[in-house]
Amino acid sequence: AAKKAVDEASKKGAELIVLPEIWNGPYDTSCFPVYAETVPGKGASVSDSATEPSTSFLLSAAKENKVYLIGGSISEKGQDGKIYNTCIIVNPEGEIIGKHRKVHLFDIDVPGKMTFKESDTLSPGNTTTTFDAPFGKVGVGICYDIRFPELSMLMRREGASILIFPGAFNMTTGPAHWELLQRARAVDNQCYVAAASPARNPEASYQAWGHSTVVSPWGKVVATTDHNPSTVYAEIDLSEVEKMRENIPTSKQKRNDMYSLQGF
Repeated sequence: AAKKAVDEASKKGAELIVLPEIWNGPYDTSCFPVYAETVPGKGASVSDSATEPSTSFLLSAAKENKVYLIGGSISEKGQDGKIYNTCIIVNPEGEIIGKHRKVHLFDIDVPGKMTFKESDTLSPGNTTTTFDAPFGKVGVGICYDIRFPELSMLMRREGASILIFPGAFNMTTGPAHWELLQRARAVDNQCYVAAASPARNPEASYQAWGHSTVVSPWGKVVATTDHNPSTVYAEIDLSEVEKMRENIPTSKQKRNDMYSLQGF
């Protein structure tokens, strides 16, 4: 399904393609270690299809279609023995140019509605992730990372004009916060924000909200869908980013004498 979606998006002219969070297996804490695979480091262009099937697919799909491919996220078996929720970023030459490990783990308890604890089996990453492309600098977070404005602000400070969040909000948080948070991060950082969600699977233990969306720097939803399997397409005009930052120059109006943003 992922290969078909990437091939189809490429044929329709997509230059940057984003897959959803944990696209290669169930979003379930007990399943993360089961589906975990090793992931090569930045600069790798070869992957063992037997032990690293998801990475191998991403490298070949990006190269075959000559696109930038943000590989949603998969369960990564780190060299330290820990399991991470990891996004692999591949350029059109089939080379890994970034690897983001989810920084903020999804541990919540909404009584009577939703309890989930990624930290039961996952460990957090500790870096911001941005990469350069001909169309601009792109920042990447994963799902729950979007709730922490400081991370997006760090990526904006690194020059990002597009923020990408593969994510799988649920039926409790999704209706209330999915679009709201995307619009908030877009307006906060005066950039485009795109979030890619899995479609809803009635048979799964975890029900994703769906509704993959792209939001403009003005906070306007420029493309979205519902909870069914689909691909969202959007034209990104980066002149809108510059216009927004010039017209409402919040980055030049910060009170650094009162507060400051510290990086990792």
